[in-house]
Order: sequence, then structure tokens, then C-alpha cells
Amino acid sequence: MEAVANALETYRGRDRLVRSVCYSSRLLGGLLLTPGGGRPELGRRLLLIAQELSNCRAALRLFDDLSMYLYSRGYGLGSTEEDAIVRLLSITGNLADQLYYPCEHLAWAADYKILNLNSGKWWTFSNSLWSLSLALGALRSFRVVQLLKKKLKGSQNKTYLKTEESNNMSRRGYQIRMRAEILNIISCLADLANAIHWMPPGFLWAGKFPEWLVGLMGMVSSVIGLYQMSCSAKDL
Repeated sequence: MEAVANALETYRGRDRLVRSVCYSSRLLGGLLLTPGGGRPELGRRLLLIAQELSNCRAALRLFDDLSMYLYSRGYGLGSTEEDAIVRLLSITGNLADQLYYPCEHLAWAADYKILNLNSGKWWTFSNSLWSLSLALGALRSFRVVQLLKKKLKGSQNKTYLKTEESNNMSRRGYQIRMRAEILNIISCLADLANAIHWMPPGFLWAGKFPEWLVGLMGMVSSVIGLYQMSCSAKDL
């Protein structure tokens, strides 16, 4: 309970918890609306909760541009990265993320009639940028996993250069990073599945997911996000 309360005190922690509740409501609501669900009225109420929480998150993201800019500026051209492919994927992903926010803000303002714009067009733009960012994130993590495998293999072949204890610590560090990157791949692909579902009809499986499947994909990435957040908190 204390850990949950501490998470709610931070913006990122609260967003991840709200996201988890949002997608779990969508998952349960979608299941209750299936022919064998038996509780359609409760299902509709849960989907309404999910929609309102999603709207809440969109409103809070109105203030994320500056933090994203500072992150992108801090990363710069990725001079600390050892691999050029990882650097290129990261820079392009940061650019997609930076452009995503103003596009979503315009779509949000158009929905509420604050701006006289076609909200559907801007939602498509923002969703496309989100999809691109997720795809690049998955590719980046895949590349990092490949590099870590090579380093892990190299550490096994050079045991004579290190003490057994230091070699084990090095290998353990590589394995922990590999596990984190693999989880990131799963998270990105789960969100990417939903992002494509929300694209205009006719694009791959756009519009073909039932509500419970959207909730399930979102829950997969949300649970991974909560796990990563808890691991980060333990490292502090």
C-alpha cells in the first residue's frame, strides 16, 4: 500500500496506474459485452470509465512537451551510444515523440471545439507518430539485445582476463539489461497492435479488435511498465 501511495505522488507513477485501471476496465468491460458475458450493463459502465480515464490522460499530456524536449536535448545525437544503428533509431524515435505531442494537442482541441480543425486528421497524424515511435523502440531494443548477446558471449570467452567474481557480475549485468530490453520489445509490440487498430479503416487490422483485446494488449504493456517502475524504485 505504501508503494502504491508513493507511486501516486509522482506524475509518471500516477499515469501508469491510471493507464492500468483504464485498460483493465476496458478488458473486463469488453468481456462482459461478449455474447457469453452476461453483464452488458456493467460492461458498458466499465467502458465508460475506461474512456473517461483515457480522456484524463490525454489532458495531462498537454504538459508533456517540455519534459520530452529536455529528454531529447539531453540525448542529443547520441554521442554516448556505442552503436550507430541504436543511435539512429533513438534519435528518430525522439523526433517522432516530440512531434506526437503537438499533433495530439491539436486533435484534443479540435474535439472540444477549441480550434476549428478536423480532429480525425490530427488524431491520425498523432497515432501514426505513436506507431512509428513504438516500432522504432522495438527495433532499438532488438538491436540492443543482439549487441548484449555478443558481449555476453565475449565475456564467456575472456574469463581468463578477469576474476571469476567480476566476470559473473559482468554477465549478470548483461542478462539483466537483456531481460529489460526483451520486456520493452513486448510492451512496444502490444501497444503497436492497439495503435494500428486505431488507424483509419483499411490499414492492416485497423478497427478489427474487440474491446477486450484492446484492453488485453494495453494491460500487457501496462503491467510491464509497472514492473519496470518498481525495479527502478528498488535501484534508487
